[in-house]
Amino acid sequence: MCTYVTETLAVRGSAKGPDGWVRVTDATVYFDHPAHALADHTLNVDLRRPDAGPGARVAVELTAESARSLAEAILRILDDPTVAVLS
Repeated sequence: MCTYVTETLAVRGSAKGPDGWVRVTDATVYFDHPAHALADHTLNVDLRRPDAGPGARVAVELTAESARSLAEAILRILDDPTVAVLS
């Protein structure tokens, strides 16, 4: 069963796709059936730049366990005092 829980937010950064690096301006995060990952449901993250067309997109599909581990690692890194000095 799909939850249709989706969040879209503005981001600033870059992502590397099949044609090289692209600036990304939008992120969409949702929990749904994956297109490629071998799991029933995954946390899906699309990083995109809509004004550059459909090719300006990088997608990630992670199991819930992997997504939680990644989120925790991201927060640990961002909470490190040496990172706070640089941001």
